[in-house]
Amino acid sequence: MAETQEGPSGEVTQLVRTMPADTNPFGDIFGGWLLSQMDLAGGTYAENRARGKTATVAIKEMTFHEPVLVGDLLACYCSTEREGRTSITVKIEAWVLVRQNQQTQIKVTEGIFTYVAVGGDRKSRPLPPKE
Repeated sequence: MAETQEGPSGEVTQLVRTMPADTNPFGDIFGGWLLSQMDLAGGTYAENRARGKTATVAIKEMTFHEPVLVGDLLACYCSTEREGRTSITVKIEAWVLVRQNQQTQIKVTEGIFTYVAVGGDRKSRPLPPKE
């Protein structure tokens, strides 16, 4: 059942075409592959805010709404849910923008991921002030 939300919220940080190698035994895109794309998107978003390295420390919530199919053009959109002293919690929405050569907007997955800013010593560090 498709989501009724008007469209994606946040900024696009990952855009990828799904391939046959990314499927589960039933021919749909493997959930673990989708989760990894979302984590890559969220990590990029968090690193931009932290102005440096971050580490994923939690996935609080993950909801799969619709299957993702081979050949779909998938976009991950990120927005800040919350910031702490060293951490940033990011809402990530995954949307199919093109399916079977037709433009569409299908929200397929969403989740809440938390990242911590990490210094050269691999220990947490404070987030820099917002610009």
